[in-house]
Amino acid sequence: MSHSSSKREMSARARWQAWLPKLVLAPSLALVLFFVYGFILWTSYISFSASDMLPNYTWVGTHQWSRLWGSWTWGIALHNIWVFSLLYIVSCTLLGLLLAILLDQRIRAEGLLRTIYLYPMALSFIVTGTAWQWFLNPGLGLEKTMHELGWTSFSFDWLINADMAIYTVVIAAVWQATGFVMAMFLAGLRGIDGEMIKAAQIDGAPVWKIYLRIIIPQLRPVFLSAVVVLAHLAIKSFDLIVAMTGGGPGNATTVPATFMYSYAFSRNEMGIAAASAVFMLAVIAALIVPYLYSELRGPRS
Repeated sequence: MSHSSSKREMSARARWQAWLPKLVLAPSLALVLFFVYGFILWTSYISFSASDMLPNYTWVGTHQWSRLWGSWTWGIALHNIWVFSLLYIVSCTLLGLLLAILLDQRIRAEGLLRTIYLYPMALSFIVTGTAWQWFLNPGLGLEKTMHELGWTSFSFDWLINADMAIYTVVIAAVWQATGFVMAMFLAGLRGIDGEMIKAAQIDGAPVWKIYLRIIIPQLRPVFLSAVVVLAHLAIKSFDLIVAMTGGGPGNATTVPATFMYSYAFSRNEMGIAAASAVFMLAVIAALIVPYLYSELRGPRS
């Protein structure tokens, strides 16, 4: 009787230990399902409804989507995000790779340099945008400083120039994210088998050919990860643009994120804003889902 009771007690304890993690995670899982996926579904429905200033659940099909794609401001936002994303991803990737190669040479003060390069990533986009807005403002920052130093012909008005303002946002974004990309590439470089490199050096291969034909091809997974992360950050580039330019001058730096915010909270066009949000979600999913699939699938046997 005692032995049977002990077995039941051990069985109950095992069941409790098996269910305990699920019970602990259940509240957070329920919150995520409601506040993330629930609101994704709600926003998707709103994009097909007659919502205007307030939610209106009358189904109108693709009416809001037609209005979205017929808006010239949306066209400008898509053009700006394309220019910003392309320059941002390419610049961060190239600069990050070059910095990683530099630090991989086991130079002195590597730890200090790595900290300096990584520090901007610790700042929020609001802080970065505000700092660069001050620095590039012709009346406050670089141009004024040059004039005070005697270089009166110096001019750098990109921040208030409609044709160049988007490039100032690129500069600030690249400054912030390059250190993070550098860390990714540096980790990849430190994981490469040194025997292959030594063999190539013994054969007399020049350094540039070793990097071009041996090292960089082995960094393909890092390149893919960097592109996915940077593309995700580019699409969500709201804080930086709001802090630096507010989407201006005019619509010169308007992107889908600022477009959505403007239509939702300033123009009271909730249906159009929801449609733009769903479109951005679809773009992010198109980038992340294939990447996650390739990562979770694992190597082929």
